[in-house]
Amino acid sequence: MRLDKFLKVSRLIKRRTVAKDVSDQGRVWINGKEAKASSNVKEGDELKIRFGQKSITVRIERIAETTRKDEAGQMYTVLLEETHKTE
Repeated sequence: MRLDKFLKVSRLIKRRTVAKDVSDQGRVWINGKEAKASSNVKEGDELKIRFGQKSITVRIERIAETTRKDEAGQMYTVLLEETHKTE
């Protein structure tokens, strides 16, 4: 599945256009490598996403084309959340 679609379906990012923009700005990494919106993701991959002053690292648990809002959180496990300080 494409990275931008996974981010939207899993509701890590609410809109696919925003997911595409974030990915193409170099703010998403798959298994430690910078990723573009068109990159493929699979179960077991680790994603790191930077949102402004915050970063979140998750492991993909399952891939689904669509999911209900209450089931979206089951698509990934949060491994680490960090807040970055600006100087």
